[in-house]
Order: sequence, then C-alpha cells, then structure tokens
Amino acid sequence: MPRLFLYSYLMQTERLIFSISQLNAEVGQLLSQGFPALWVEGEISNFTRATSGHLYLSLKDAGAQVRCAMFKGRASSLKLIPKNGLKVLVRGKVGLYEPRGEYQFIIEHMEDAGVGALQRQFEELKQRLQTQGLFAPEHKQTLPAFPRCIGVITSPTGAAIRDILNVLKRRCPQIPVVVYPVLVQGEGAKDQIANAIRQADREQRCDVLILARGGGSIEDLWSFNEEVVAHAIYTCSLPIISGVGHEIDFTIADFVADVRAPTPSAAAELVSPDMAALQTQVQRLFLQLHRYQQRRLQVAGEHLQRLQQRLENQRPTNRLQQKVQRLDELEMRLQATLLRHLHSQQQKLTNLSTRLQVQSPVRQIQQQQAQLKHWQQYLLVLIQQRLDKAHDKLQIQAGQLHTLSPLATLERGYGIVRHLETGQVIRSIAPLRLGHSVTTQVQDGSFDSIITRIQAVDPK
Repeated sequence: MPRLFLYSYLMQTERLIFSISQLNAEVGQLLSQGFPALWVEGEISNFTRATSGHLYLSLKDAGAQVRCAMFKGRASSLKLIPKNGLKVLVRGKVGLYEPRGEYQFIIEHMEDAGVGALQRQFEELKQRLQTQGLFAPEHKQTLPAFPRCIGVITSPTGAAIRDILNVLKRRCPQIPVVVYPVLVQGEGAKDQIANAIRQADREQRCDVLILARGGGSIEDLWSFNEEVVAHAIYTCSLPIISGVGHEIDFTIADFVADVRAPTPSAAAELVSPDMAALQTQVQRLFLQLHRYQQRRLQVAGEHLQRLQQRLENQRPTNRLQQKVQRLDELEMRLQATLLRHLHSQQQKLTNLSTRLQVQSPVRQIQQQQAQLKHWQQYLLVLIQQRLDKAHDKLQIQAGQLHTLSPLATLERGYGIVRHLETGQVIRSIAPLRLGHSVTTQVQDGSFDSIITRIQAVDPK
C-alpha cells in the first residue's frame, strides 16, 4: 500500500502524531517520488556561490519564483557563468530542504536559455525534415570526379572563400570557379543562400556547388539551419557539398547536402582533383604502357620469325595449286547437281498443280458450310428450349423460396427478436433479464424495446 494511503487509513482508525522532522521527511520523500526530472526555464536572482562550491539561487518569472540549489559535483562541469538576470534552462528534481520546511529545485544541468531554445528548435526541425525524407541516402548525388566548373556559395569577404580559392588554385588551377556572394549570418542571410542555390541550379554553369562559411556559435551558423535553405538544397539538381563551420559543428545543411565536409578547405579538396597527383599517375601509367607495348612487339616479332621459318620449310606452293584445281572441279560438279535437282523439282511442281486442279476442294467446302449453318440453327433452337425450361424451373423455386423465407413470415405479422448487444435471435425467455434491451424486426423496419416483464407459458 502506498505510504500516503497508509497514513490516510491510520488517521481514520487511530490518532497518528508526527514530529516536525518526520513530517518534513515524509513530505520531502513524497516530492522526490511524485515528480520526475523536469526542465525549468527562468531568470536567475539571489545568486550565491558558497565556499563549499555549491550554488544557491532563485529562478523567477513574471509571476513566481522558486529556490534552487546546484551542488558542487554538478556545478564544476558548468559551461556558463551563472549571474543575476541571466535567463537559463535547467534540468533537475523537486525536493525539500527539511530544516526550514521549504521546497526547492535541485539543479543537475544548466544552460543558457537562448542556446537551449535554438538547440531544441534545431532538433525539432531535424526530426521533421528527416520524416519528410530530406536526409534519405537514396536522394544523395555523387560528386563529379572531374568537374568542368565549381560554384561556391559563401560570403565574398570571409576567410572561407580565401581558404577555398587557395585550395582550388593549388590542386586544379585550370578549373573555373563561380562565386555566388551571400550573407552567411544575420537578417536576410537565409533567403540569400536559398536564392543563390536556386540561381546556380537555373544557370547550370557549374557541375558541383560548395556551400561554406567559417566556424562560429550556433547563433552564427543558424542561417544554415533554416528550413528554406534545406528545401533549396534538396530540390537542387546539382550535387552540393556542405563545408559549414568546423569539424565539430553540424547544421541542417550538412544533413540535406549530398556530402558533408568538416571544413570549407576540406570541401574544396573533395570536389577538386589533385592535378599534380594526376600528372604523376599519368606519367607512371604511360611508362607502364610503353614497357608493355615493347614486350608485346618483341614477342610478336619472335612469333612471326618462327612462322616464316615454318613456311619456308613446308614449301606450300604446289599444295596450294592442287587445292585450287580441286576446288574448281567441285564447283562444276555442284553446279551440275543443282541444275538436275532444280529440273526435277520443277517437274514435281507441274504434276502437283495438275492433281490439285482435278481434286479441288471448293465444292466440298461449300457443302460443309451449308451443313454447318444447318447445325448452328438447330443448336440455337435447342439452347432456347433449355433456357425456357430453366427459367420456368427458377420461377417455381423462387416462389417456393419466398414461401419459406422469414420475410414472408414477417408479412403475416410476425417479428424476429434479437438481443440488442449480441445480435443473437431470442428463441427462449431463459437468457432474458429485466432491463435487457432487444430489437424486433418486422416487415418494414425494426424497433428497440426494454424488457419490463417476463412471463413463462405453462407447458400444459
């Protein structure tokens, strides 16, 4: 039995007296057990840091305040500096400070309310876009191995564009670069970024796009967490690589883009081939091909010499002349045989044509057609007779069925009574009780009833 209900029961049966300490202990236990871990948002006031390292403060809003405590073990891992007037988001549990009988909130985690709100907004948008399929792997495009033109969407004055251009100049200076200048933070940045992506998609000047900016706080990177930017990336037909922030920074754009790079410089390396390395590889492959061809030519030359030697040893000229003469003889024999065979087949064809004219089947076909027409007419008469008999039989059976149908019984003033809840037909009063609801079906409808009297019929 829960403790609160046990005390209620004991107080009804006997006088139960608590000391103040017992009362506060019980209330404290009820508070800690009755509330799960909570998130609370408010403004810090009455902040004090004790010499023990514990933090004591009040959290307030426009209408109320609550005392809070954060013990040293948790306070030592704080990433922000608490101060009066700072709006914070805290997680903790409700408790009671027993010596004064005051309830308080024990803080286990504290963060800046602004950053916390942005982080929640980020997670909510991430979950929604993932549900919509914007992060689906099957939608991702492959970056071109050798792009003809590279587009860069970033601030024209930031460090990111300088890093990207330096990397591209070092790795592949011959590939042209188109820069789409945009704001990367602040008011209007999200629309400029989305419009630049759409413009590049319309122009189709580039084979791949780099979306980049340098590192910063979550507020600085927020333009790349906007839904309009995510949809612009998703609908773009060009492959997009996201190089936003540092390696530890993640934005919505990273998840929607076809490839995510840890930094803008890394994005430039991923989209650009290393021409120096390619030249080295081409030279190496050319040397391998040259050596391979030399070996093939040497082997082929040696094989040709061996064949020439065999040819000289066998002196095939006389044998070749004999084969040519034999070929001419066989050709003449073949022509004579073909002429004889053709004459024989022509004679057979003439004989067959004469026999066909004598035994023409046209008259027999006409007789068979006349007989077939006669049997068709006879068959139609038989089918109509069978249909008439079946129709008459069906009419008789339908009349018999109507006579036996419960609907015909209903037409004579009878009704079918069913239990309203189970739908079972009631054939006896045994399962019935006063107050039960039944429904009665008559010829033209049904009505519901409540049983108010049950009377058995004397079997005598």
